[in-house]
Amino acid sequence: MANLDVSLTADEINALKNINAMDSHVEVAKHDLASEDVSIGFNDAALDMINERFSRQLRAGLVDVLRTTPRITIDRVKTVKYQNFMQEFRAPLSVNTIKIDPLRGYSLIIIDTEVIFSSLDNFFGGFGKGIGDLPPARLFTPTETSIIKILLNLIFGSLKDAWSPVLKLEFTEVASEINPQFAQIADENDLVITSKFLLDLGHGVEGAITIVHPFISLKPIRDLLRSRIQSSEENDQKTLVWQHKMQSACSDAELRLQVKYAEIPSTLGALKKLKSGDVLFMAKPELAWGEIQSFKLFDMEIGEIGNNAAAKLINFRKIEKNQE
Repeated sequence: MANLDVSLTADEINALKNINAMDSHVEVAKHDLASEDVSIGFNDAALDMINERFSRQLRAGLVDVLRTTPRITIDRVKTVKYQNFMQEFRAPLSVNTIKIDPLRGYSLIIIDTEVIFSSLDNFFGGFGKGIGDLPPARLFTPTETSIIKILLNLIFGSLKDAWSPVLKLEFTEVASEINPQFAQIADENDLVITSKFLLDLGHGVEGAITIVHPFISLKPIRDLLRSRIQSSEENDQKTLVWQHKMQSACSDAELRLQVKYAEIPSTLGALKKLKSGDVLFMAKPELAWGEIQSFKLFDMEIGEIGNNAAAKLINFRKIEKNQE
């Protein structure tokens, strides 16, 4: 086998040295081969839609079970290192490790104490007051744990419904902690995807529910998420009904159709000089066109029917992107 000389020539070395001289606009992008790409590979709108549906379902569940109607604000989906994310939390919290089939690994549902104690107060007929600061080692009582179970069941049901257009999920609680440092679902430098829901519970009480997925758990289904959300059979029926109602409503909308035979470019000065009897010359087009709100939609032939002028539709035009 012949030896190949793969060393750079003198000209190639000089070209590399003088690359900035050749193109002052050259930019160098930093790339670390040891770090994982934080790009999930799908449109974030997919998770945003899931989170929006989840927040609606959760709010309805809280109204039915806990007799409270919180305002829920959805924070944007974030992709961060697990170590950096966990530094935001301080005990005590309800930190629940869950298994989501068929996703890989484990996920977390973190419930602030303000949400728990406000729900507890509502459950027993109170006004949804919070608890304030608690000692870091303070454990939840059996009654408080029961409220947490109710909240988890509401969250599981809401998540299952929210994800149903994409994937059928089953949720299982694996473990529960009060200290987030004891819940290890990923290595410190591994990426996690977080969704935070801020709850305004009234009377100045605010708390959050945070859902955490390891990056590797959503990576295998990113093709499903990339294609956004596919409607379930039930949603398909609702969509068809909505489309039919929308089409019926739109069919009564009034539009002004103009038939134009030609356009003659001119100037304001030339128009001011026109007088009766002047002739404007133009190239006779083969077809006229039908126009609605400045969109040229139809090619048309100009003719007559009896004593009336008429325009015959020949074909539909493709709407150009630059049409306004």
